[in-house]
Amino acid sequence: MPDIVNTEQAQAWNGPEGAHWARNQDRWNAVNEGFNEPLLDAAGITGGHRTLDLGCGSGQTTRLAALRAPQGRALGLDLSGPMLAEARARAERESIVNVSFAQGDAQVHPFEAGAFDAAISRYGVMFFADPVAAFGNVGRALRPGGRLAFVCPADATLNDWVTAVASLRDFLPVGDFGQQGLPGMFSLASPDRIRDVLTTAGFTDVTVNQAQAYGAWGRGAGDAAEFLLGTGPGRHLMEQADTTARARALRTLTDHLRAHEAADGTVRLRSTSWVVTADRPTGPSGRP
Repeated sequence: MPDIVNTEQAQAWNGPEGAHWARNQDRWNAVNEGFNEPLLDAAGITGGHRTLDLGCGSGQTTRLAALRAPQGRALGLDLSGPMLAEARARAERESIVNVSFAQGDAQVHPFEAGAFDAAISRYGVMFFADPVAAFGNVGRALRPGGRLAFVCPADATLNDWVTAVASLRDFLPVGDFGQQGLPGMFSLASPDRIRDVLTTAGFTDVTVNQAQAYGAWGRGAGDAAEFLLGTGPGRHLMEQADTTARARALRTLTDHLRAHEAADGTVRLRSTSWVVTADRPTGPSGRP
């Protein structure tokens, strides 16, 4: 068994949430893939680079990193067994041979020191129980001068899916989706917190730049509403409501999402995120 200290997240991602993402990997990629190019460009992956993909899920960004560095290799790390199974199967079907996957917790995984030129993550670094420890461990896995690049959500109010869920407050116990500071989707929404965590973990030259992309959430408002309410947060809210409230929530969300239907019927929602980069120091006095 892999070394894992973040047991709560491990249970979630090896349970219903991980199974949901594995079954719906193409849909989630359609939601998030607008950030693939900004992420990979920020990481500067090319040639023979060795890349570590943190919280790789079903492995789309890992495979793209491997294709950008045909003389290099890419390793995807994730807590979720179901998603890693999908990642391996997809890499095999696509005949990408310089990619591999491992199950583990980035906070404690025994990486070889200096084994990677770059570490990347698309929405996989917000759930660390101890982010300083996790990023410190990742830093040790990078060679001196190696680059960390990741994408994480910015303020909740700048993300259309949060606004959509907030429209259900009359029927579901929505609460505060934008809570910062604790492990969760918006734990790194504050640029100051990002800089503090990464600097404490031993990184230098931290940059935090905002980026936006419109993801495809469904084929029509009804399909998108069912998908959104079938995600982990959506299921959690629906499980706390009675049958009448659930039906009203679905109708209300469908009505809300109709305003986001494109000409072809695809529901596109804006996501606003930070594209973050940081470097492992070089020289004898640099950390770690």
